[in-house]
Amino acid sequence: MGKGRLEAFSDGVIAIIITIMVLELKAPQGAGFDALRAVVPTFLSYVLSFVYVGIYWNNHHHMLHAAQRVSGAVLWANLHLLFWLSLVPFVTAWMNTNHFASAPIALYGCVLLMAAIAYYNLARCLAASDGRDSALAAALGRDTKGLISIAVYAIGIALSFVSPWIALGLYVLVAGLWFVPDRRIEGRSVGRGTVP
Repeated sequence: MGKGRLEAFSDGVIAIIITIMVLELKAPQGAGFDALRAVVPTFLSYVLSFVYVGIYWNNHHHMLHAAQRVSGAVLWANLHLLFWLSLVPFVTAWMNTNHFASAPIALYGCVLLMAAIAYYNLARCLAASDGRDSALAAALGRDTKGLISIAVYAIGIALSFVSPWIALGLYVLVAGLWFVPDRRIEGRSVGRGTVP
């Protein structure tokens, strides 16, 4: 299977995830700007989730562009990532409905944690498929950034029962770490050119 088909399928799933999330945004009652205050928390959680899905889409694109081969293990690892990303609309909606209570924040963190583990696994599968001496494997290295993200999510989940706002702050921190596309991959020359 070519990378193009895998990328197209992943792009389609991610587009549907974003569409589902935006459908959760309901127009406020009232014609004045003060009516928007009621939807600010919902909008902010939508923005955070949109940013997360966008980060995964962006880095997924760069990583697949850098990869040379797609194996059966890569296909399953990619589906594993898409599964966890498909739960983002659900946990975002539950978080909004319950006004950022501890359990929804913890579950939101669990989904982010599992997506991070799935992404880490996908990166490892792609590197293994290309070989230890490949440009992608060299770019990924030990993936300290990915491991730190996983640890911060786990801390955030635990802290969500102490302070949901601290947990959310940690989730925002991880998003900030990944907001710029992964330079380890972006800066490497792979194949005929530089990874965009």
